[in-house]
Amino acid sequence: MNSFNILKDNKQILSYLYLFLSILGAVLPMMANFEFAREYGNSFDINNFISLANANPAAQSISRDLLVGASAIFIWIVNESKKLNMKNMWVVYIGTFLIAFAFSAPFFLFLRERRIIELEKIN
Repeated sequence: MNSFNILKDNKQILSYLYLFLSILGAVLPMMANFEFAREYGNSFDINNFISLANANPAAQSISRDLLVGASAIFIWIVNESKKLNMKNMWVVYIGTFLIAFAFSAPFFLFLRERRIIELEKIN
């Protein structure tokens, strides 16, 4: 538990941890998407992708879990970013749909931590 206190007390480290996770959240899904395109045709067939994402109960569970969880977090992201008057949110919004939610959620947390650091310096 002591390591969690280090992250709580050091917003710089925490922000860079979020940035690292956002990079992984971009790279790992993109690798899978490229593999999908390579295996199922050179284009990205969204209908086939959705069909495969619901092909069995395990895939349905993950897909539905992501849909509900990501929707709730996206609503929170929009509201939280407005409360904190955050800049460059277009990257998060567009990234959610063009890259991956696994990219945009940690990237938002990175931007949020940086904004909190900025606000603490002002106050």
